[in-house]
Amino acid sequence: MLDQGNNTELPVIPAKRYFTIGEVGDLCGVKPHVLRYWEQEFPALNPVKRRGNRRYYQRHDVLMIRQIRSLLYDEGFTITGARARLEGPQGRMEASISTQIVRQVRLELEEVQQLLRQI
Repeated sequence: MLDQGNNTELPVIPAKRYFTIGEVGDLCGVKPHVLRYWEQEFPALNPVKRRGNRRYYQRHDVLMIRQIRSLLYDEGFTITGARARLEGPQGRMEASISTQIVRQVRLELEEVQQLLRQI
């Protein structure tokens, strides 16, 4: 879904538990109003809502948003097509998210390795 070329354009996801809608927008290259719309269209995208109905996204939400973005913007899917692809019977979403997590962890480990070499 997200090929490595697209993944390098997006910033590394920081090691945090929760992200605000603005942070997620920056991490995924999507504006906040688009994220709010996608929440209505993709039932699996369900951020935690707290104080004053503020949205807090978790890491798996950020990965899913990146996958949705890739399907819509890079692969040319419609909203309906992307939803069908994510809800596919073969569990494509879980496999893709697992692959993305592995890539993300690998990038973070490489950064840590570079920092350790500088010491």
